[in-house]
Amino acid sequence: MEFEVIDTQISPGGRMEVLSKAEVVQLLDNSHGGLYQVFRSCALAVLNCGSGLDDGKELLERYKSFDISIIQRERGIKLDVKGAPASAFVDGVMIKGIQEHLFAVLRDILFIKAAIEDDRKFDLNTTEGISDAVFHVMRNANLLKPQVNPNLVVCWGGHSISSDEYDYTKHVGYQLGLRGMDICTGCGPGAMKGPMKGATIGHAKQRITTGRYLGITEPGIIAAEAPNPIVNDLAILPDIEKRLEAFVRMGHAVIVFPGGAGTAEEILYLLGILLHPDNAELPFPLIFTGPETAADYFRQIDQFIAATLGPKAQQSYQIIVNDPVRVAQEVQAGIRQVREFRKAKGDAYYFNWLLKIDAEFQKPFEPTHENMRNLALHKNQETHLLAANLRRAFSGVVAGNVKNQGIRAIEKHGHFEIRGDSEIMASMDTLLASFVAQNRMKLPGKAYTPCYRVIK
Repeated sequence: MEFEVIDTQISPGGRMEVLSKAEVVQLLDNSHGGLYQVFRSCALAVLNCGSGLDDGKELLERYKSFDISIIQRERGIKLDVKGAPASAFVDGVMIKGIQEHLFAVLRDILFIKAAIEDDRKFDLNTTEGISDAVFHVMRNANLLKPQVNPNLVVCWGGHSISSDEYDYTKHVGYQLGLRGMDICTGCGPGAMKGPMKGATIGHAKQRITTGRYLGITEPGIIAAEAPNPIVNDLAILPDIEKRLEAFVRMGHAVIVFPGGAGTAEEILYLLGILLHPDNAELPFPLIFTGPETAADYFRQIDQFIAATLGPKAQQSYQIIVNDPVRVAQEVQAGIRQVREFRKAKGDAYYFNWLLKIDAEFQKPFEPTHENMRNLALHKNQETHLLAANLRRAFSGVVAGNVKNQGIRAIEKHGHFEIRGDSEIMASMDTLLASFVAQNRMKLPGKAYTPCYRVIK
């Protein structure tokens, strides 16, 4: 099947206007240590925005002729784009938001390579060094706003949700926008787009022209969750762990909408952090919400958390069904507590330095077959560490579902095997089976083939 493509050249429009010769060489280097492949795959994902395709491997195969290179000129740089998806253009001209996202990809990939991988400016063997690296990526992207009161709400949820659930995310976003809240998501479609879309209307009614719609992603997931055009500030972190840390360091509250394995991963990540003894007194509003049709979904999530992490974890969140106004009011009240706490402790409003994040939540997890088999999924450990390992298990399922490298590993070696205590495995199997039954593992219309096998 042929897909319509367009060739073009674009200028950065005030961002990343100049590059050094060394940076250009790195971006065009197709060797193992070069940046070309990661730059190409991220750029293609950005250009494929809105297509509904959530399979990184299929995207690369669909647009095999796609190419992106850099033209050095005396007045600055241009990107030479060949074989780009036609959906990124209107009357032959690239959509401005997509053009901005392309240069955000360029900016962050270069910064990560120079400051984190090559220069070793940050000690990635320490929790402090990793948090410092996350801070500098976000600062380099100009996403830290020191003169703004806490108002950033992180919204998590699936890219594969029903129209009912999508409409509900817009209603919640609208109520947040009316109350002057900004939105931060994983930047993709579904529950990541809906709150932003609703907030734009709320902001417009309140004549707020400075509304922020932050998208935070990473190279491995960007093809499945391409930045939606509402995102006006985009950041690409080096890996999923630093992406998750960026969410919880920058956000002042978190709302979780219905989702699949990726949403379960995010929930377990945050609960594991909140269960750490050092965070016992730290206010962090966390609300699970959806329409009436999602009540059973959150019941299953709550049961899984009770069976694995226990009642203390359940005390960390509220479940609010079918009430966008109450969700927004609870978030607003919770953020007031966050502001007072940080003011009293002298912590920054724009980056939560006081939040303790254990090293087990920061170490990049590579979901190989061996690593998935060897996860410590038992209760003979501190609860927050069990949460870290459960998070890794769901991260592996996400990789096998939608990430190019994970999909290829499954094709070559078969299912990931997930082993552990029988009670935990039974709860995990039940939850994953419910995701499959509710079409939460892939976009509707595409049959799901499990990439995992739970060994009870």
